[in-house]
Amino acid sequence: MVEDVAMHLAYRWFTGLGFDQEVPHHSTFSKNRHGRFEESPLFLDLFERVVLQCLEIGLLKGADLSVDSTQIRADASPDRTITREQLPEAARVNRTVREFVEQVERENMVAEPVQTSDPSASEAESKPTLRRTYRNSPPMKISTTDPEGALSSKRGPSEFAYYDNDLIDNQSCIIAGVAATPARLSQEIIAARQMLERAKERFRLQPVRVTADKTYGTGEFLSWLSNRRMTPYIPVLDRKQQTNGFYTQHEFTPVPEENAYRCPGGELLRYVGMSRGSQGYVFGAKPSQCRNCSHKPACTPSSTHRTLKINWYEDVRECVRKLSQTPEFAIARRARNKIEALFSELCNQLRLRKLRLRGLRNAKEQFMLAATAQNIKRLIRYLSQPNEPAAGRV
Repeated sequence: MVEDVAMHLAYRWFTGLGFDQEVPHHSTFSKNRHGRFEESPLFLDLFERVVLQCLEIGLLKGADLSVDSTQIRADASPDRTITREQLPEAARVNRTVREFVEQVERENMVAEPVQTSDPSASEAESKPTLRRTYRNSPPMKISTTDPEGALSSKRGPSEFAYYDNDLIDNQSCIIAGVAATPARLSQEIIAARQMLERAKERFRLQPVRVTADKTYGTGEFLSWLSNRRMTPYIPVLDRKQQTNGFYTQHEFTPVPEENAYRCPGGELLRYVGMSRGSQGYVFGAKPSQCRNCSHKPACTPSSTHRTLKINWYEDVRECVRKLSQTPEFAIARRARNKIEALFSELCNQLRLRKLRLRGLRNAKEQFMLAATAQNIKRLIRYLSQPNEPAAGRV
């Protein structure tokens, strides 16, 4: 790039360099990138400025949005790993691992005041001490080259990778939000919420419909969208419905006045409590009710009785199931395929199949610049053909 700026007059004009001015050395860009701009929102500001231009000229509508992620390989070998228990030892000799450990402690450990109960202690001795507890733990296998990358086998053999999360406008294919996360499925919904909140805060986008694949179809996320008046065109994630041929919850009839469910055999399964692990309410029958029931072989593999877990957000999930039977749902699902075309462009035309820099911050920077380039491409196309509608062009 530096050589092109030195040779071509158009680049000199664009960058404001005179004929006699010396072009900066290529190392200047690296020093600025890892020095002056390390904590700067420069790349985010550049991305959002382009999005605002798309919004101002009417290219970005924001009524129908889609969210998805694609896996990008990290610059780290899956053969150079350590376990969680080996972190302290590796941090002594590896600067990258040491910085990762320090970051984990800053982000995942919470200082909790512990007040002494000894009334005879002096004022200095009775001050609260700090006890630190982990909120999250590091992954089981960690790369010594890029500890923030996550080991994933989504695309075949295991590799350290990041997810490039995008929020796009279905009509114009403008990317309205970008987020970088380690390649873990649990991070996709977190990134989706952050991008939607940022789009509303920064661009005042209030989508009417949000489309995504089944990975995003948890009850909690569907409820989060519905509470913000965004219709979720997302298939419901029903892991608990895969019961190997046994009765699912759809075979049980709710009895609201009894706070119970009636099984196919006519018995009542009464409320037992909550299961925070599965985010649901637990209903159960007594062993005596199931002991001689003729439905037991088809109802439960348990030798004692049947329990039923109902998701906390079951009312929203049921609404989305009904919505999935409508023609509008099918149309939205087809429109979601445009985000796959953007990911294909990212890998095949922009050649971002593997990250060139290491670390989550640098991954975010590369994803942000790539999304900016994709948006500029569509912005130029739209401005060069003002008489043609932007809808449908990828």
